[in-house]
Amino acid sequence: AMYRVSTPFHLAFPVTDLEAARQFYTGVLGCEVGREAERWIDFNFRGHQISAHLCERMPEMPTNSVEAKAVPVSHFGLVLDWQDWHTLVDRLCSDAMEFLIEPHVRFAGQAGEQATVFLRDPAGNAIELKSFRDPGRLFASGD
Repeated sequence: AMYRVSTPFHLAFPVTDLEAARQFYTGVLGCEVGREAERWIDFNFRGHQISAHLCERMPEMPTNSVEAKAVPVSHFGLVLDWQDWHTLVDRLCSDAMEFLIEPHVRFAGQAGEQATVFLRDPAGNAIELKSFRDPGRLFASGD
């Protein structure tokens, strides 16, 4: 069964420049700004609440290898509809977005087949945008 999100998720994450974060999350990812204070900004991330919190320096982040790509251990993102994913990625490509991991399909032919792309926000946070050809396989572990 496909589980629809009925309650929003909340995530707080570090940034080193709130204005750069505001421009990225509104301009690149299309988020609306919610509440804000001197050291944080809330964004509406397709119905989820994410909060950029100011810090002086970013923590170092190790990576894990997934299909020979160096995936940052700490990352967050969205699971989009197949068409939404392609529309957004096409726009990012036409805007000459620099990708951390280029758009590609991984686990092809397997239960978890998905289109994915990674980008970094101005503070270096890794964001994954992915889509499943079969949305019902979001949590599938094999056959």
